[in-house]
Amino acid sequence: MDKPLTRNIRPGAEPLNLGEYEKAGGYQALRRALAMAPRDIVDEVTKCNLLGRGGAGFPAGRKWSEVPQADDPRRPAYFVVNADEMEPGTMKDRFLMEGDPHQLVEGVLLSAYAVHAHKAWIFLRWAYKLAARRLQKAIAEACEAGYLGRSILGSGYSLDLYLHTSHGRYMCGEAEGTLNALEGRRAIPRSKPPYAASCGLWGKPTVVNNVETVCAIPHIVNRGWRWFRALSRNPDEGGTKIYGASGRVKRPGLWELPLGTTVREILTEHAGGMRDGCRLRAFLPGGASSHFLTDQHLDVAMDFGSMEKAGSRLGTGTMVVLDDKTCPVGMLLALQRFFARESCGWCTPCREGLPWVARTLEAIEEGRGEPSDIDVLEDHCRWLVMGHTFCALAPGAMFSLASGLKCFRDDFRRHIEEKRCPWR
Repeated sequence: MDKPLTRNIRPGAEPLNLGEYEKAGGYQALRRALAMAPRDIVDEVTKCNLLGRGGAGFPAGRKWSEVPQADDPRRPAYFVVNADEMEPGTMKDRFLMEGDPHQLVEGVLLSAYAVHAHKAWIFLRWAYKLAARRLQKAIAEACEAGYLGRSILGSGYSLDLYLHTSHGRYMCGEAEGTLNALEGRRAIPRSKPPYAASCGLWGKPTVVNNVETVCAIPHIVNRGWRWFRALSRNPDEGGTKIYGASGRVKRPGLWELPLGTTVREILTEHAGGMRDGCRLRAFLPGGASSHFLTDQHLDVAMDFGSMEKAGSRLGTGTMVVLDDKTCPVGMLLALQRFFARESCGWCTPCREGLPWVARTLEAIEEGRGEPSDIDVLEDHCRWLVMGHTFCALAPGAMFSLASGLKCFRDDFRRHIEEKRCPWR
């Protein structure tokens, strides 16, 4: 099986240095790209149908094509990699950055060249100390070799790449929050329009892409859009995907597999199935901001279209597994506490609604719940939706809660009727 994203990663060992990366074919895509017109690279990424791997699944080529296709020094474009990975249950970008930092650096070079950007940033989560050291080393090696800086490889194209270590929280990973944080301001969402492609960082055209998305670019440029689309089991969505599973499975971890691999294959063949004595009850297929699915959905393909039809979303593709020994109300409480804490407080529904949800769940979990509390939670699920908030933080938090209220209704009622948590 072709695994372009992880082929160079050696678990437990140091990542490839510049010389080793070059021997493995590294920076050949850069040489190829510099002989192409930027528009041709955008076309390749559009044809391969690379959908954003940060969670939303927006087509990368379409996002790039919205940037003015001209190198205008009076209105420079910028490129930003969103590496502020804080979604509960998600750790795929850390795996890529620590395991093959030069792959990300080369991906940034190609992406920035395609959108006529001469400055780029990697916006990194503060806790990723090892990733920061390895990326900084890779950037320094690339600069010394002439892959970064002025007139790269004599082409006339120049790029400065900066590593920005964030000291913020979950909200910094929201695209507009990322841009505000880079500008040294409070990480809050921006009103749209205008969109970042026309008015982003410091009011200039800006593209923000996820780490996994950017890491795919060198392979697309090297081997073409047809090859990339053929990697997937879904002809409408190209490439491989870094899937993950956490919870009480025998082998929690991450695996690069064809996009469209089924839930059953990931959980049984790669995660080893449930631990002895535990039974699968439900799972969040795309991290904390997705709807619960059950064992009835084991044969659903883990791709964007199939997950949407099943009533959830692929999100980050990193499953959080709930077993029959874990209290679902307690799990939802932990998730809602996280989202309530990480709200930037910019809009009232999120600032006031999420703590209210967390307090209501806390009362139910501690045996102080009332039957009307279920109605209160359902009201929040109806009102904390896109269009009522500035960004997707609160609506994303409601995905797991709304589906949890349906899947675990009897568990909520039992907590309230027995005035205790049955799992304690």
